[in-house]
Amino acid sequence: MSGPPRAAESHRARRRFLAAWLATLGDVLRDRGVLLVLLAAPLVYGFFYPWPYSSQAVTRVPVALVDQDGSSLSRQIARFAAASPRLQLVLVTPDERQARQLLWRGQIEGYALLPADLKRHVLRGDPVVVPVAGNGAYALLNKAVLSGFGEAVGTVSAGIEIRTLQAHGMAPGQAAAARSPLNLQAVALFNPTEGYGSYVVPAVALLILQQTLLMGAAMLVGGWAEAHRLRATPAAWLGRVAGLSCIGLASGAFYFGWVFFLQDYPRGGNPAAAALLLLVYVPAVCALGLVIGLLVRDRERALQVLLFTALPMFFLSGVPWPDEALPTLLQALRWLIPSTLGIQASLRVNQMGAPLADVWMYLAALVLQCAVSVGVLVVLARRTAPRPPGPAAPAR
Repeated sequence: MSGPPRAAESHRARRRFLAAWLATLGDVLRDRGVLLVLLAAPLVYGFFYPWPYSSQAVTRVPVALVDQDGSSLSRQIARFAAASPRLQLVLVTPDERQARQLLWRGQIEGYALLPADLKRHVLRGDPVVVPVAGNGAYALLNKAVLSGFGEAVGTVSAGIEIRTLQAHGMAPGQAAAARSPLNLQAVALFNPTEGYGSYVVPAVALLILQQTLLMGAAMLVGGWAEAHRLRATPAAWLGRVAGLSCIGLASGAFYFGWVFFLQDYPRGGNPAAAALLLLVYVPAVCALGLVIGLLVRDRERALQVLLFTALPMFFLSGVPWPDEALPTLLQALRWLIPSTLGIQASLRVNQMGAPLADVWMYLAALVLQCAVSVGVLVVLARRTAPRPPGPAAPAR
């Protein structure tokens, strides 16, 4: 006798789920603020966030050369520095104070000092040090300055060593082999261009997706609170999560597909695993956003709170800063954030082509986070949702 009642209850739950799903999509389309956050913001970020990194590598950094030697050797070093794609040689001067002033004013990012009697010391076989000063406040610019001057001076130094060996009777090939018996061949894996955009944008895309979904979901709950629509059945809350997830999956497909393809970022290592990642990542974020909305219960306040969490979440993801260097407590707490799990899994399946077996722990943790968030939001909605106001008491 329990079969028909259970079937009827299951049918009603499915109807509530579908009704809440469609109602959530309708609420998003009718709410301009939520629509702007969930649909317009991902499009704007997808177009304009990768734009500053379009050149990928830092090139033509303005530098100066302090030439206190004035010899043919120092002029040769200046020519090699000017030919380097990393550097833009804007000034050659014997006055180090002038170069230092330009560095302090931000007109150059570094300079190299060729000391007096440079050629004489080289001809005598004495070791010579060429100091290079760079702007350490900007790591990428400083690296370009040091690498550019290092390559220029190293190339000239190698030529001097080879000519010295030839003067001792070696053939050109023998001299080159003796000067560098072991050669290094560096191959960049998973980021062939070694560009900063290919490094940071695929990771930040998951964080952008998370923050827009969290803010949109929390704002939507604030609107439901104002309309006294928070109290709902578990099936209805699942429908609300599903409705938001449809929008999140569309945004995720936009980033994983079109944006990565347009910017030519490393992609497509394991498309099936990437699709599965989105299917578990987006609902986990949407459910968490609804929980935050129930806790805050105010549209504007939820937006203000979540805006300040983006940067800490990014630093805890392990991309801009090695997670091994984080305090022990933060190393544990960061796994409670969906973006940490999503970014680590995405980099493995999209850029590295890792099989599903290598990321199943991240996916399982996202499924667990989604289940916990759904349970919490159902409990909160039942206990804390305000009841509609009753009729006013008659005046006496």
